[in-house]
Parts: sequence; C-alpha cells; structure tokens
Amino acid sequence: MPPKHDVPEALSRFTGSLVRRAQQRHVAVWLSEVSAEITSVQYAALEVLQRTPGVNQRQLGDELDVDRSTIADLVARLVRNELVERKDDPVDKRSYVLYLTSAGKKQLATLRPRVEEVERILTARLTHEERMELRRLLSTLLPSEE
Repeated sequence: MPPKHDVPEALSRFTGSLVRRAQQRHVAVWLSEVSAEITSVQYAALEVLQRTPGVNQRQLGDELDVDRSTIADLVARLVRNELVERKDDPVDKRSYVLYLTSAGKKQLATLRPRVEEVERILTARLTHEERMELRRLLSTLLPSEE
C-alpha cells in the first residue's frame, strides 16, 4: 500500500475524485457560512420560485435536475417549514403550483449574501477569467439539455 501522502496526488488524476473533494469543501463552507437547516438544493429551489412563481413540482424538479421522489421530499420540507405554499394547479387539477411565502422571500433575502460569500470563499484563489472558465468546464461535464 502506498504511503498516505501519495493518495491525493494519485487521485488528482481522476476528475471524479476532484469533483467529489470540491463538493465536500462546498458543503463544509455552506454549513459554516450559510445554514445547517437550508441545503444548497433547497436554496436553489427558493431562487427558482422567486424567479418563476407558480411552477409545478415537476418543473421545479427539472430545473434543479433532481428526480421525482427527491423533489417531492424537498417540496414537502419547504412547505412544512412554511417557506413555500402549494396551490391547486388551475390547468391540471392533479398537480400543484408552488409559490414562496412571505417567510420564504425573507429567508431567501437573508441567505443570498451568505451564498455569495460561499462563492467568494470557494473561488478566492481564482481570477475572474478562471472562475468563468471553471463554470464553463463544469457545465460541459453535465448532460446537455435536449
């Protein structure tokens, strides 16, 4: 077995390992700077609902790129915490449309500067051009929207 100090160097050859380690850092910074109660995916849902009030649960899941059971749990948690309200969809009675509550809007306004601080911390060693390139490259790794 190689010495422990060789492992990160060896693993740095694998994109997945670097992405996982970057995600771990993101989670740690999120917990220290933003919230232990609101996850980054929940925050993203609040942002989507601020931008497009009245989307249905499926559309929100598509926007966040999460599966049906995950979005159902996420919405249920946001409703339970009174950040989001569900209303009957006027077009499809089997569905609900989602809106931020006043508490949800307030929470979003409180969290937004903290989320921006997470971004600053995570990318502090990068130039503006490097930040843009990192986002471009990461986006290229994701499946294309078709």
